[in-house]
Amino acid sequence: MKRIFLPISGAVAATGLLMSGLVGSAQAADDVATDPMANNTKEAASVASFWAASNGAALRAASAYYWDANEVKKVVSKGGYSPDGRPGVTAPTGSEKSGGRAQNVNLPKTIGKVFFVDAGGKFRWCSATSIQANYRNLVATAGHCVYDTDGNRAVMDNWVFVPGYYQGKAPWGIYVGKQAFTHYDFDVYEDYDRDYAFVTVYNGIAFDGVKQVDRKDYERFVGPKWSRDGHFYIALSKDAGRLGDNVGGQGFAWNQATGKTVRAFGYPAAPHPDGHKAYTGVTPKTCYGPTTAKAVGASWLKIEEHIGLKCAVTPGYDGGPWLLNYSNAKRLGYVNGVTSTFADQDGNDRIDMITSPYFDGETAAVYNAAKNVASGKIVGPNGELYK
Repeated sequence: MKRIFLPISGAVAATGLLMSGLVGSAQAADDVATDPMANNTKEAASVASFWAASNGAALRAASAYYWDANEVKKVVSKGGYSPDGRPGVTAPTGSEKSGGRAQNVNLPKTIGKVFFVDAGGKFRWCSATSIQANYRNLVATAGHCVYDTDGNRAVMDNWVFVPGYYQGKAPWGIYVGKQAFTHYDFDVYEDYDRDYAFVTVYNGIAFDGVKQVDRKDYERFVGPKWSRDGHFYIALSKDAGRLGDNVGGQGFAWNQATGKTVRAFGYPAAPHPDGHKAYTGVTPKTCYGPTTAKAVGASWLKIEEHIGLKCAVTPGYDGGPWLLNYSNAKRLGYVNGVTSTFADQDGNDRIDMITSPYFDGETAAVYNAAKNVASGKIVGPNGELYK
């Protein structure tokens, strides 16, 4: 699939919505690449139906994307950072009150799993979050959870986001990916210093069961449908609304100082390198602490400028957000990283650190391009597909 580049003029105009302190955005615009996912409502409905069929059987059959499970090594310090501009933020939306001063961590409604089919035809998932966008329709995750580095394809097949996912259930609907925004260096060179992605999604689609109809109604209906043994069926689907309206959206921060405290979220599932399996991938877990003050490098993945966080989670956590200034009461913060790699710093075959790309002005350019793109609905009020 040929890469489509945003024209510099459009990216520069979009950058005007960022804080005026962003420096070097025009130059970074050249590095924004985008790929189509589900091109139209018919494709989107087919993708949603694929995952929702048989009461979510495909969702339950999916496993964590263990892209680097056998490549857990020690990462090394590479020195300090040089931000490419002044720090900036985009505020979150959808604040949610929680009772009192809870000591336990209140999990954000924005987190969930992205599901897709990899190059080998296997059903996979990663962690992700809803993030603030002008059209309330954006998901943030790792680049390797969107772009297929193993199969060298443009994007994963049948890509969807399910916030609040739990054992085959989609409480706020299934959100089909429409367009993926990534950094050119990751897409083309698999440069993991740019291992992040922002995906616009259609309005959520919810399935309320199946209805048997006569041939006339079957032929008239333009939504998901099938016939069997002379009987005709249509899927009772409905529009679940925009992602950000349903679960809110985390803020976004770039060019921040390292060493700040973040709270990371995700769904760890893989065993540690020594075979110990501490997590199931069923429920989200969280880590809390300061990021490394110096850049982290891993030569085998072309990494020179990651940030690290002490955290003993395992793959499946990939793509989960690192939230700066997380409010336990509002369940909101600012996405300032996404889990990219896993490291064993003390050599005991147990993961004890995770890393993320450093979010700079080029990251902001990719995010800003994505946040200004609309998606639209998949189904109408009677379950019909929008054309």
